[in-house]
Amino acid sequence: MFSHIFVGVVDFERALRFYRALMPVLGIQERFCDPERPWAGWQSEPGPRPLFLIGTPFNGLQHAAGNGQMAAFLADQRRTVDAAYQTALAHGGVSEGAPGLRPEYHQHYYGAYFRDTEGNKICVACHRAE
Repeated sequence: MFSHIFVGVVDFERALRFYRALMPVLGIQERFCDPERPWAGWQSEPGPRPLFLIGTPFNGLQHAAGNGQMAAFLADQRRTVDAAYQTALAHGGVSEGAPGLRPEYHQHYYGAYFRDTEGNKICVACHRAE
């Protein structure tokens, strides 16, 4: 469905440290990093798409995190949701909802929500029964 998801950042190096810590927890490999541009991308399996990208906005204006926008990563186990949430908070993320069941979405929805170092809302969700 998606070619790529691009998330804007203000401080590229800070955001890069955050996502370099988070993505391995989710089993997602870095595909490239170009600090001169600056931008970096992670590739889903099997690749090559979709990509998750971070970088400064192409138009050169300051990034501003939006309200109502969120990127959600799929986890195949609830413990991965827990680990991703803890990793995010340990690397400068801010909680938007601790890991737990969210039966209002569906019976087995287990998710966690946080803001990255740039204020972007991120979710990690598992849709499987334990």
